[in-house]
Amino acid sequence: MTGSWKQRREGGGLFALWLLRSVSLRGGRGLARLLLVPITAYFLARRGEERRDSRAYLSRVLGRPARLRDVARHIHTFAATILDRVFLLGGDMQRFDIRVSGLESLHAALDRGQGVLVFGSHLGSFEVLRVLGRQRPEQKIRVVLDKAHSPAVTQLLDALNPEIAASVIDASQDGPAIMFAIQQAAAEGALVALLVDRTQPGEASLAVPFLGEPAEFPVAPWLLASVLQVPVQLAFGLYRGGNRYDLAFEPFSDGLAIPRRERAAAVPALIARYAARLEHHVRDAPYNWFNFYDFWGDREHSRSQQDPAPGATTHGPTIAPQPGPAAGDAAGDGGAPVRRAAGGG
Repeated sequence: MTGSWKQRREGGGLFALWLLRSVSLRGGRGLARLLLVPITAYFLARRGEERRDSRAYLSRVLGRPARLRDVARHIHTFAATILDRVFLLGGDMQRFDIRVSGLESLHAALDRGQGVLVFGSHLGSFEVLRVLGRQRPEQKIRVVLDKAHSPAVTQLLDALNPEIAASVIDASQDGPAIMFAIQQAAAEGALVALLVDRTQPGEASLAVPFLGEPAEFPVAPWLLASVLQVPVQLAFGLYRGGNRYDLAFEPFSDGLAIPRRERAAAVPALIARYAARLEHHVRDAPYNWFNFYDFWGDREHSRSQQDPAPGATTHGPTIAPQPGPAAGDAAGDGGAPVRRAAGGG
């Protein structure tokens, strides 16, 4: 594949989400799920790049050449989670059988009142995180979202749940602004959720082993965590078919306190550890992988990084922050990398 994933059209576009929302609200989830077959057929027929990249990924993770029905199942799983956004974002949780694990460690981290960073990925559904509203209705949840890159999701949020929409931290802001917003939310004891598996043009990244070959992961989320020094939890919301989801929380750190001089060595180890946990869940639920692009070959935008860490391939601006106060500290790594990594999309 050439170019960045950002050049791809938004997978759950405005018309598709509008259609799913309209049918869902009028006819219910059962009727709306009938649309998943023609939607899957459309993606198979019209989205050739995604079809090819899906087949390549599935061949890698399944350990055999992927068949067309494998690709169809992959796309159908994606479409099913897009449909369920309508209900999950609307607060209609009773429709789903959501099995949650790892809540004890998450509750313990939140009970400290210092805020928690929850790192997710484009694996399964991040929206099932909203089930926490039933567990801790008083808990503030702030999701970091690049509104400019995800206009369809932004409009869906505005229409379905203005309260949730108002709580979104817009990652299309400049670096210092988004850093300040995240820092302020953490200081208020909020759970701040962001996606950390995609790199973007111009940002610092590191290549670590992932599904048998080095893949690029963004550096900025880990620098952000080291600046805020709040607990980090991983979250995986895996769709299991029908109305079933597994939401797994995993403690990653009680607070990353990495001296500046040690970051070049520490960050690669953190990213490799995260990639290993992501790979574990990808292998457990391979059809939940919703990065429909060449995750291992999308490196055209990368450029050589100064002072690369031993044993790791790095790209983008230097990962060592510049001197400054806490909020400016992360922005000094490049405000744009902090903003972009937080944005996910």
